[in-house]
Amino acid sequence: MTEYSHSSRSLRRQPKQQRGKERVKKILDAAAAVFDEVGYEAATTHLIAAKAGTAIGSVYQFFPDKAAIFHAMELRHTEQVKLMWAQVDQLQIAQLPLRQMIHTLASAVAQIFEQPVSRVVFVQFFISREIFQSIDDSMTQEAINFMASILKQRNPALSEEQCSLLAEVCVHSSNAVMLSALRTADQQHRQLLIQQIEELLVSYLEPHMGDSLLSNVMKVMKVMKCPHCQSPQLSKNGYRRGKQCYRCKDCGKQFVNSSRQ
Repeated sequence: MTEYSHSSRSLRRQPKQQRGKERVKKILDAAAAVFDEVGYEAATTHLIAAKAGTAIGSVYQFFPDKAAIFHAMELRHTEQVKLMWAQVDQLQIAQLPLRQMIHTLASAVAQIFEQPVSRVVFVQFFISREIFQSIDDSMTQEAINFMASILKQRNPALSEEQCSLLAEVCVHSSNAVMLSALRTADQQHRQLLIQQIEELLVSYLEPHMGDSLLSNVMKVMKVMKCPHCQSPQLSKNGYRRGKQCYRCKDCGKQFVNSSRQ
């Protein structure tokens, strides 16, 4: 029986003081280094304590076993990812030039993986998924939904299904290249691979999200206003009797394009 199969799945106690929080962070960073060096199966709480430069008793003060330590790493990574999503202004990013939009998103993701805990959790998810307690494929789907929302705002003419498909390809292809990048010990090669993610996404999205398309969409959105509330915040919403329909993002009402607008 492996250690993670009977883990208590949580901290023994939550640190309340700053000193305790710093000790937990030190243990998690040390655990990330140990898992990276020897793998999850060979890792032990004693190795983690030694890497953290602390007594094994200090580790057990917070964590009953290595599975609980890894679970805490999962939660920390999830918090960082969701914080990044919350801080992104989707509408503002959607209006950037395509390359700048992709660079902004890629940089935010790369910044997360500069942290040892997130880097190790991401890699382990693809090679040892059985050790995970809280992260599953739903997190990947959340990333797809997040990207699809940005793409829909950038080009409202595309259907929800089209945006979701484009986002799915973007997320899965990015994950594949990022996994290769994070597993290489060559830092220079890692950076080159990460840079190629941007090139890949720009090339893939150009026909659907190119700057010329964005320019045309923004031009239409600027001259048109909602006849109900006069808001310029509009999105395309299909066709009716051959005429373009719009939906107001502010009041939610729909209307048909008219030459009098």
